[in-house]
Amino acid sequence: MEYKDYYKVLGVSKTATQAEIKKKYRKLAVKYHPDKNKGDKAKEEKFKAITEAYEVLKDPEKRKQYDELGANWKQYQQQGANGGYRGGNPYAGRGGATQYDGDFSDLFGDGGGFSDFFESFFGRGPGHTSDPRGRESGAFKGGDIQANVTISLEDAYEGGTRLINFNGNRLRLKLKPGIEDGQTLKIKGKGQPSIQAGPAGDLYLTVEVAKHSQFGRKGNDLYVVLSVDMYTATLGGKVEIKTLKGTTVNIPIPKGTDSGKTLRLKGLGMPIYQKEGQAGNLFVEVKIITPKNLTTEEEKLLKKLKEISSSAYTYAT
Repeated sequence: MEYKDYYKVLGVSKTATQAEIKKKYRKLAVKYHPDKNKGDKAKEEKFKAITEAYEVLKDPEKRKQYDELGANWKQYQQQGANGGYRGGNPYAGRGGATQYDGDFSDLFGDGGGFSDFFESFFGRGPGHTSDPRGRESGAFKGGDIQANVTISLEDAYEGGTRLINFNGNRLRLKLKPGIEDGQTLKIKGKGQPSIQAGPAGDLYLTVEVAKHSQFGRKGNDLYVVLSVDMYTATLGGKVEIKTLKGTTVNIPIPKGTDSGKTLRLKGLGMPIYQKEGQAGNLFVEVKIITPKNLTTEEEKLLKKLKEISSSAYTYAT
């Protein structure tokens, strides 16, 4: 019976973290899943091998047992070939190793569908069931899927339920107000189906918030540019602006406002994620518009104003 190097099967080192193992498994599961490679027996066997390897390495306790037994594999193989091993720990009582007097099936649950190595080494795998004809089958969970979904800034602001199309299926995506670009949502049971009558995997959707034509976003704050005519900027007044929420507010423009000045409107930014009733700020950058296509009368008045301003400046200096 051939020894199974589960680290090699997954392509990870023996010092790999649980996160690294999980990431590598997900990548391989998507690549070799039978639904994507129908009729390809070689890839189906590869999928079974990586699933078996992941079943062992994904749990720290199971992984520890495998690592400890792996160092004593030759001894175990000899004992098994001579009929001298019937479950139990082949190295019990040595070097502080864990004492264990039964077989290893309870370490992994009760199930089948694994290689001879796995079943001899650990007993039956998890999710073991019997079909109506009495045949054993494993109930592995299907592989997870990672995908991206793009939403508008308005969707991120308002939250609520959105219908999306994914792989020909319509899914209801629940959004909470203030969701951020790059945030990942988990949709249970919408991943790869199991090939062994087990539960389907999960769908992990990374949210991409599309750029807005008017509003920019940094964290919980929103940014917008407001065009103001030179007369209002000079004399002061109020200018209407439409918020991302869809309402309009009147912004007071102080006398002598320079182009580029930024005004802060408290609480009119993005809702803060999972903090009901709280929101960031809206920062409004003033952009002064130079008048064009002036009438003759307007030109005369501006020239007169210029003369007055020049005289006042000369007198002041």
